[in-house]
Amino acid sequence: MKKTLVSALTTALVVGAASTTFAAQNPFTDVPADHWAYDAVAQLAKDGVVTGYGDGTYKGQKQITRYEMAVMVARAMANNNGVTVSGNDKALLDKLAAEFGDELNNLGVRVANLEKNADKVAWHGTAEYTFQHYMTDGQAIDGKDSRNNVLFRLEPSAEVNNHWHVKARLDADTDLDTDKANDADHDKVSLKRVWAEGNYGSMTYKFGKFAAPDDDTITDTPFSGVEVGYNPAGDGVNFIAGAGRVNSPAALNHEAALNAFTGEYNNWSGVLNDDDLAANYQYVGLGLDKGKLTGAVRWHHLNAAGFNKDGVKNAYSNSKTDEANIILAKGAYRFSKNVAFKGFYAQNHDADYYNKAGSAELDYKGAQAENKGTYGAWVAYRHLGRNAFVASPWDVINIDNHGQKGFEVGGNYAMFKNTILTLRYGKGKDLQSDKDVQNLFGRVNFLF
Repeated sequence: MKKTLVSALTTALVVGAASTTFAAQNPFTDVPADHWAYDAVAQLAKDGVVTGYGDGTYKGQKQITRYEMAVMVARAMANNNGVTVSGNDKALLDKLAAEFGDELNNLGVRVANLEKNADKVAWHGTAEYTFQHYMTDGQAIDGKDSRNNVLFRLEPSAEVNNHWHVKARLDADTDLDTDKANDADHDKVSLKRVWAEGNYGSMTYKFGKFAAPDDDTITDTPFSGVEVGYNPAGDGVNFIAGAGRVNSPAALNHEAALNAFTGEYNNWSGVLNDDDLAANYQYVGLGLDKGKLTGAVRWHHLNAAGFNKDGVKNAYSNSKTDEANIILAKGAYRFSKNVAFKGFYAQNHDADYYNKAGSAELDYKGAQAENKGTYGAWVAYRHLGRNAFVASPWDVINIDNHGQKGFEVGGNYAMFKNTILTLRYGKGKDLQSDKDVQNLFGRVNFLF
């Protein structure tokens, strides 16, 4: 949204303020088009702290002045929209107030104890407990029919300048059944992601280790590389492309593997090592954002010598190819405030079997972390062939063995502010054996 959104917001908000007496600061100095304030206002608008025109739309293309920006900040500080401001939104609002302090003083708004360099580093994260129960014989992992896991995650974001931020994800993951961390370095924090992100108008650049696009469907794993994205303000077509390396046991299939997509390949009896699992990785695609309708079409490509290593059955094709070429199409449509539909289809054109995946899901409402008592529910049908994935985000109908198909029902509930309970139940068939499968999944997230 950025300039378009802010232009519209301030046009609406300055009505009635034209008679205010201007003091020493020049009220007609434009805020530069690449200033961080546009992104801050876009986030506040998304969270409902500020609003646009009466019909909820955002119009206009012009740059705005510092005075117009200050008027908007003053209205948000006065809580004219009736939304409680806290957490990251409060930090953004304080930072905007510091930046436009002189203009706010001209409006008679006092800004105390704020500095322009305040909140350079923002911290967010979650503490979560996960319980999963495998209700069908043969579906257990590592000889157990259930797992109990605790994760503590920190996600810092540090401002470098008006264009660049450095971001990271740090995880501490513990198996309660053994009271030991899941990784080799027990009870130590693992740096899962770290990257620099630059924003220049509609362009975004990423360098480092970060999540690939489509991690909500087929790519739930970080990779190391670069990414370029184009996302214009307002509705329209966007573009993204990236390239790098990914540690992808998903591309391999060995009889000793517990689950080729989780990264738990410790028991592969020395057949493989980490170098064998690293694959070259590229993706490119277009997206669409048209109000109630969103969607994307993208291509994901992997290749690695490890796909053909002696002693390892190739996961993708009888022809011993060393590549995966996955085409993904996904979309969502919101029928009303409470009802939405989303789905995806993916196919690996270099796989001879288990090469297709798809999902159709109907959603009703959804738990909102900031609002105690809110809830949501969904029902879905999923067909998940293992070889159509880079890495899978799915829980109860999943890609264990060669994949599964079946129905999922679930719901989430905000038990307290910033505390979300999620439950899922899946019932279906194993794609290889055609045996019945049933899985139960529960998670509690404490967000901060």
